[in-house]
Amino acid sequence: MQTIGVIGGIAVLALLYAFYASMKISSFKVDHERVNELSGIIQSGAMAFLYREYKALIPFVILVAALLAWKINVPSAINFVSGALCSALTGYVGMRVATKSNGKTTYAAMKGGMTQALMIAFTGGSVMGMTVVGVGLLGVTVMYFIFNDATVITAFGFGASSIALFARVGGGIYTKAADVGADLVGKVEAGIPEDDPRNPAVIADNVGDNVGDIAGMGADLFESYVNSIIAAMAVGAMVAGLGGVLYPLMISAAGIVAAILGTLFVRVKKGGDPAKALSLGLLATGVLMAVATFFITRWVFLGDLTLFYAVVSGVIAGILIGAVTEVYTSDSYSSVKEIAAASETGAATNILAGLGIGMKSCTIPVILVCAAILAGVKFGGLYGISCAAVGMLAITGMALSVDAYGPISDNAGGIAEMAELPEDVRNITDKLDSVGNTTAAVGKGLAIGSAALTALALFVSYSQATHLQMIDLKDPKVMIGLFIGGLLPFLFSAFAIQAVSRAAEKMIEEVRRQFREIPGIMEGTGRPEYERCVDISTAAALREMIVPGLMAVVVPVLVGFVLGPQALGGLLGGSIVTGVMMAIFMSNAGGAWDNAKKYIESGQHGGKGTPSHAAAVVGDTVGDPFKDTAGPSLNILIKLMSVVATVLAPLLI
Repeated sequence: MQTIGVIGGIAVLALLYAFYASMKISSFKVDHERVNELSGIIQSGAMAFLYREYKALIPFVILVAALLAWKINVPSAINFVSGALCSALTGYVGMRVATKSNGKTTYAAMKGGMTQALMIAFTGGSVMGMTVVGVGLLGVTVMYFIFNDATVITAFGFGASSIALFARVGGGIYTKAADVGADLVGKVEAGIPEDDPRNPAVIADNVGDNVGDIAGMGADLFESYVNSIIAAMAVGAMVAGLGGVLYPLMISAAGIVAAILGTLFVRVKKGGDPAKALSLGLLATGVLMAVATFFITRWVFLGDLTLFYAVVSGVIAGILIGAVTEVYTSDSYSSVKEIAAASETGAATNILAGLGIGMKSCTIPVILVCAAILAGVKFGGLYGISCAAVGMLAITGMALSVDAYGPISDNAGGIAEMAELPEDVRNITDKLDSVGNTTAAVGKGLAIGSAALTALALFVSYSQATHLQMIDLKDPKVMIGLFIGGLLPFLFSAFAIQAVSRAAEKMIEEVRRQFREIPGIMEGTGRPEYERCVDISTAAALREMIVPGLMAVVVPVLVGFVLGPQALGGLLGGSIVTGVMMAIFMSNAGGAWDNAKKYIESGQHGGKGTPSHAAAVVGDTVGDPFKDTAGPSLNILIKLMSVVATVLAPLLI
């Protein structure tokens, strides 16, 4: 009981830190009318979309909760609703503060330079990071305290995953429809700069950065975080009793303390490198987390340090996957430069180079995931795999703070351009944004790597709940399940990418219409109809997110009841393998295309306005739904199907 109280107290500490960071952001005053106006427009658009999205999801939550109460039990229904509400809460808080931070980052760049702008953007991002881990750990701890059953709280993860998938897909469709429309018509056809106020889609684009990369990513890592803990608790209860249940909670609590201390390392002096400052904070968090795990393991398991090595293997694998992601997506390395060079011969060669880089980038992360699995099994059996997943995600507080910093910096650059601030301000925000692209890619790498381990841990929990000792590949039903599971990530990605394509077509037509019909828009004397573009993205996102979101819930249910638990196990295995590969490929290819474009915009290969730049913009628009819609949604898909199977297990026996 005392241990549960301490864990809950540390979760509250994370929320207090988030409140402190939020107050720090609020106390920074912006004395620039246009910057305040633009920041307010972006915030109102983002929050309006979030309200409409959550309102659209209420019937789904009520229906599923009713079915769980009817077919399984009332505690499962309560946990499902609690998980959904906690996921929605983290998205709301994180996005509200992030949309306050964007204009403040712009103003800080104008008045205080790189150092102050970095700290405002990172502090804004840390609200998202600390809210996710604080609400996540507190929610799981409270549910376990109330129901005292590690298997019942699996439904908490089900609720979190459901909201996360809809938020990720809906936010991704919104942001990429606006981004593609703004880039193709504004940059390529009209030849105006990014975030130019004459572009009708520019407000929708900046709103989209928040609904996709703040609310969407926050919900994504929230469900990863809680599901890794829940899976480890469920397996730990069977293999190690109460100690096995409390151990993942304690590791996660240590990760929160490490993340809070890690923020102290994020400092940059005048003329310093913001990328190094953020990387140092992440590295320091990982080291502090490993040290704390050593003492926790020795205390819980009476001097036996075996599981310590399993946890550390997850931490190391997560950091290394992030580092590998940076190698493939940062313009400091050869992959991005190779794509930029290919742009000189046109869009086709740019796209081919990006596809090749994305596919090749799967190799090392998959090997690292395999190494973490082997280490987990060696140092703790199936429970060790679960603990490795918890270790990888224990640094979520810092990893998400660094990740959320990126969209804030991106918005800050957009506001600087729209407010027509001096060029040196845009240079600072562009540098922060470029670093943000890489940190976002690192965050996605961590999310995907952890998805593989968490989905495997949930699969172990499902196997134990259904008493599956093995899955027979000679059984035709198992092979059918395996093929269906392997197919689902491709079908899911197709729905997501085509949704972006359809919405982008409408956006492109609308932007062209406004350029054609509104007098004085190109001269700067006519006001674009920004609201029309915001409405297009909003309507498309809410309409198109339904089918891929329901797919993750409905298909496992059908396969489980029609073909049986063995076939459902095959489905989970097939979806994990192809889902992880597709997610890494698409996220890294998209990140590399984006930074290849920015590399050319920095003056390489002719710079802005050249044919190579136009080719790079086309490649970037292909990569947009890869890296911000389909790719990151896949890791939620594979975990959601695993957690649905685990929740359904009592009905399948």
